[in-house]
Amino acid sequence: MERNVSKADEALDAATPDRSLRALLLLDAIAQSDSPLSLAQLSHRLDTPKATLLRMVQAMERLGFLLREEDEKSYLLGPRSGQLGLHLLRNGVVMQRHRLILESLVRKLGETCNLTALDGSQVIYIDRVETTEPLRLHVEPGTHVPLHCTASGKLFLAEMPVADREQLLTCIPLLAQTSRTITDTGLLQAELERIRSRGVGIDSEEFVTGMVAVAVPIRDAQGRCVAALACHAPTARKSLNDLIDGIEDMQAAAAQLALMFVSQTTGA
Repeated sequence: MERNVSKADEALDAATPDRSLRALLLLDAIAQSDSPLSLAQLSHRLDTPKATLLRMVQAMERLGFLLREEDEKSYLLGPRSGQLGLHLLRNGVVMQRHRLILESLVRKLGETCNLTALDGSQVIYIDRVETTEPLRLHVEPGTHVPLHCTASGKLFLAEMPVADREQLLTCIPLLAQTSRTITDTGLLQAELERIRSRGVGIDSEEFVTGMVAVAVPIRDAQGRCVAALACHAPTARKSLNDLIDGIEDMQAAAAQLALMFVSQTTGA
């Protein structure tokens, strides 16, 4: 058996000269899948013997890069893999580039714009550019907010495969942040289907009374929502419909951000 694995490893080395790339290819395969992958599925996708992969996934599971599902037969990305993506978004050079896009959008819309990402069962603020208006909601980058009552959070939920979304909703408390927060799972699911259909997340005073927000997806080359671009404003100055009027500008900015993300991942 050891000799067979060795020969397989040699064959893989010929196709992948740097052994360290194996772990990255493994993470990439799982990240691109809409559902957890078994060892057999990973073996087929990576054209790698299961014995070789088993050692790798066991090590990556111990380090937190992978999680094993309850059936103990399939794997999904672990918390340390998510942290890697967040560190990339918050890298100084990357932030300088997307800050210019955010600043331009804020000048057009006149309201605060945020770059957000999914971090486990919460939304994390990656970066933001504030409006010059004195009345505004101040949230520091790095702050976490709930999924079920924010524009970005509901967008992330809506973009998930239904099975993953349903599983997550059983784990997070749908706490009422305001009198308008949706706390019923059935009603929230219906709202998420509407958001998925129109491709725009909305928050109609569901997180903070007197604040409304909209969010649009930032997609990777495969069309997956990897981050969100959000804009919020006090109702004393803008209505939800006013923010919706700016969606086209937001989508154009999101497309620019998406190109930047692709250039980062491809090294272009």
